[in-house]
Amino acid sequence: MGKKRKHAEASEAPKEEVAQDRPKRTLLGWKDGVPEKQNSSPVFRNREKVLVTCSRRITYRYRHLMLNVVSLLPHCKKDSKVESKESKGATLNELIELRNYSSCLFFECRKQKDLYLWMVKCPSGPSVKFLVNAVHTMEELKLTGNHLKGSRPILTFSSNFDKEPRWKLIKEMIVQIFGTPKDHRKVKPFHDHVFVFSIVDGHIWFRNYQVIRCNGDM
Repeated sequence: MGKKRKHAEASEAPKEEVAQDRPKRTLLGWKDGVPEKQNSSPVFRNREKVLVTCSRRITYRYRHLMLNVVSLLPHCKKDSKVESKESKGATLNELIELRNYSSCLFFECRKQKDLYLWMVKCPSGPSVKFLVNAVHTMEELKLTGNHLKGSRPILTFSSNFDKEPRWKLIKEMIVQIFGTPKDHRKVKPFHDHVFVFSIVDGHIWFRNYQVIRCNGDM
């Protein structure tokens, strides 16, 4: 009898097919596995947040002025009142750090008649103190202008701000605090009013103008 043919070795068991990973889903849609190209130069994003508060026993007129400033700056937030004592600096710094703000506008009223405005950059300064004069609230002026709330302002400065170092420092602080960030969630992408800062006789005058066309339309 002939020899039996050896059976062929059993073929290897087929490998289990592994399911491919599903692409990750993001807020902008499905994300493919292809890595995104990273930009060599990082994009700067303005994350300025301003805290606006006042001292206790402030008069109604100065309180209305503070509320007008809050309505003009969509990237700011009003907080509770602070005692006007020697330790107000440490209290403000602690409040700013807890709320994660980068700047502060503090309205301090003394003797029920004098109003001081503190403009502060946190945490390491600088800070500027102003004596506020010639206060006129929006309710007193009764202007016909009515620009869009939440729109971005255009900041303009007089040429005096570039003459001395102290004015240059104040100008930079004003730009950072009053300049509304572009990507803020409460900001509308329009420019329909102008903030004008001018120096006359050692005083800084602040005015808000609405931008309109000749025919009266925006």
